[in-house]
This record gives sequence, C-alpha cells and structure tokens, in this order.
Amino acid sequence: MHLDGERARVRSSIPSAPGSRLQGTLASGPRLRIKVQRCRRLEEPGVVYELEGRLIDLTREARAAMGALLGGG
Repeated sequence: MHLDGERARVRSSIPSAPGSRLQGTLASGPRLRIKVQRCRRLEEPGVVYELEGRLIDLTREARAAMGALLGGG
C-alpha cells in the first residue's frame, strides 16, 4: 500500500475496472473506499494486480491507521 494525500496504490488478488468503487477494511479495523483510476497486472508469482485511485470519504481514524501501517506514525 502507498498513500499520497488522497490517492492510494494497493495490491489486490482481483482486477477492477477504472471508475469502479471498491471497499475494504484494514486489519486494525477502519474501512476504506477507493475509486479506481488504474489497474495493472504485476509480474509476480501468482496473480497480483496493482490498483491506483482516489480515496473516498477517508476518515481521520483510517488515515491514522494507514500512516501507522506505512511507518509514518
């Protein structure tokens, strides 16, 4: 996972078309929603996709949890 302001880049086992809206939950509990802008298949063992998009309705709790996961606080 990578976070840059309101944009995020995450890895997924399933592809998602640009414009689609995905919802997920961090291991620590907060829910995330992302509007996909780009999806590409990565050359790694197994099938892995990298999704890039804009975070929707990001709460302070979710931002803090993401920062902790990424080592930023």
